[in-house]
Amino acid sequence: MTSKETGVARVLNTIGLIVGIVALALQFGLTIPASMEAGRSLIASIIFYFSFFTILTNLGAVLAHAAALTGWPAAFAHPAMHGGVAVAISVVALVYWALLSSIWEPQGLFLLCDVLLHYATPAIFVLWWLLAGRDGSLSLRHVAVWLLYPIAYAAYVLVRAPIAGEVPYPFLDATISGWTSVFVTIFGIAILFTMIGILALAADRMAARRRTARQRT
Repeated sequence: MTSKETGVARVLNTIGLIVGIVALALQFGLTIPASMEAGRSLIASIIFYFSFFTILTNLGAVLAHAAALTGWPAAFAHPAMHGGVAVAISVVALVYWALLSSIWEPQGLFLLCDVLLHYATPAIFVLWWLLAGRDGSLSLRHVAVWLLYPIAYAAYVLVRAPIAGEVPYPFLDATISGWTSVFVTIFGIAILFTMIGILALAADRMAARRRTARQRT
């Protein structure tokens, strides 16, 4: 990267880190009291908060921004992790827009959290990744590994549902739409995840070609 690109990347990482932390902290501060008022214990409310794909993925984005800036945590400094987070947080934005935005109308600070977690943080992270997070090292193997994340999440939600008596998203609630609809939705999201993963791989290979061209000049 040029020095200008490096500077822009650092600014995007810093903004992404700050916005992500603020959004997650604000959502935590809103969710826990509301959850406890609904009858959950403090521990159950914390588990409920961390049962959302949006929260987990935004936490991953915050850790990736931090790693890009400081090198810590090391596990989130790897280019494959950056690519996976870029794919996952893109899915967060797309699924929210397609499946949830029309049935959920938050107000006040809840609306602010929704905008930050579903639109702002994905836009910042993907923009940073396209500018500085790609290094040409990704392969189809990484796309397959990334897919394990939403599959593991879906399995967790379905196993937890009869124990907790709830699911974080209505489209995963078999008592509302039936098991066929739930599994069709999970399959559709897996396909979306794979398609975006392939697009990320193509973008990463473009970065590799760009780097090779620079080395030749």
